[in-house]
Amino acid sequence: MPTTTAPKTDRWVTTLTKEGVFAVGGIHGLVIRVRGKSKQWFLRYRLNGKRRDLSLGSYPEITLGEARMLALVERKKIGDGIDPLAEKARHKARAVVTFKEASHQVIEAKRPEWKNAKHGAQWESTLAQYAFPVIGKMDLKEIDTPHVLEVLNGIWATKNETAARLRGRIEAVLSWGIARKYRDEPNPARWTGHLATMLAKPSKVQTVEHHKALPYDQIHGFIRKLHQRESMSALALELVILTACRSGEVRLATWDEFNLEKRLWTIPAARMKAEKEHTVPLSNGALRVLEKLPRLGAYLFVGQKGKPLSDMALTQLMRGMGMDEVPHGFRSTFRDWAGETTAHPREVIEHALAHLLKDKAEASYARGTLLEKRARLMEDWSGYCDTPPATDAKVIQIREKQA
Repeated sequence: MPTTTAPKTDRWVTTLTKEGVFAVGGIHGLVIRVRGKSKQWFLRYRLNGKRRDLSLGSYPEITLGEARMLALVERKKIGDGIDPLAEKARHKARAVVTFKEASHQVIEAKRPEWKNAKHGAQWESTLAQYAFPVIGKMDLKEIDTPHVLEVLNGIWATKNETAARLRGRIEAVLSWGIARKYRDEPNPARWTGHLATMLAKPSKVQTVEHHKALPYDQIHGFIRKLHQRESMSALALELVILTACRSGEVRLATWDEFNLEKRLWTIPAARMKAEKEHTVPLSNGALRVLEKLPRLGAYLFVGQKGKPLSDMALTQLMRGMGMDEVPHGFRSTFRDWAGETTAHPREVIEHALAHLLKDKAEASYARGTLLEKRARLMEDWSGYCDTPPATDAKVIQIREKQA
């Protein structure tokens, strides 16, 4: 029997070494059993004249505060006439659902909320590469903290951004299992108050990996090479460069988003990273790209079977041209050119990139879209992309004289 009913503290639990069963107070019947180095929480209750001991987990995985919360939940069930042990037995008798099976169901359930198929592919690839080999075949209810740590420890320090996202995805799958009664709480992949005490903070180990960008003084030569390729991908990549937009915004662009008379392209909020509508002023160079496009349906850039170009189409084009950079890197090329060689204000450049300004005072000052100033900026960029550097110009003049 418990040796005391006085409320205890975390410090008391930490220093408890004597073997036995001890009441910790706060919730009637909540005890901790000490056997050797093991400390186990139990809720003792009587139902139909019989005493029952319900396990609530081990210490320190379950803290004193968490044990009290769990005991409170179970006490409410008892008050409602539910036997927690009988309920637990029913849960154990239910059909086995593996982590892999649950993951597929979560991905399908969440797919409608993702902006494009890339998110689903990322979920599938990270779980398949890192989680499935360790916990993929495990029953959801058997997965515990050591299993989650086994998945994460190998990449937490070396691939922290991937590992942090992976942890969130594992937590989401296990939360799905809890909500559907395939496993009990708590979630072993939760961060606050749990894995946060066992793993380094992501902010302390993450390294920012910037997309490799083409130097701006090479952009003219690249576009000249691009003009030698007659394909939808080449035209799409040129529009990516001339508008400084993300490749997905260009690939999924539809004709009804464009007002060619006003030289404007309005990208709806649903397709923007910041989920805010973005208006792009169209330069002469951008308009020339649009004039080359055939009208083959709703989308500007049509791939196979009338669908938009795939996510890899532009990257594959660049690989075929011997480029190590990625399409997203051209936004950095534009940013470097604008910041280093022009007098255009920073807020105008940031608006052209659809960046949200972090400084509240600056954001308030630049609340308008600065459309006219951005139009001049994009026209200057188009002209720069169309004009060879001085060294190229001299070579062209010499060749013309030789001809």
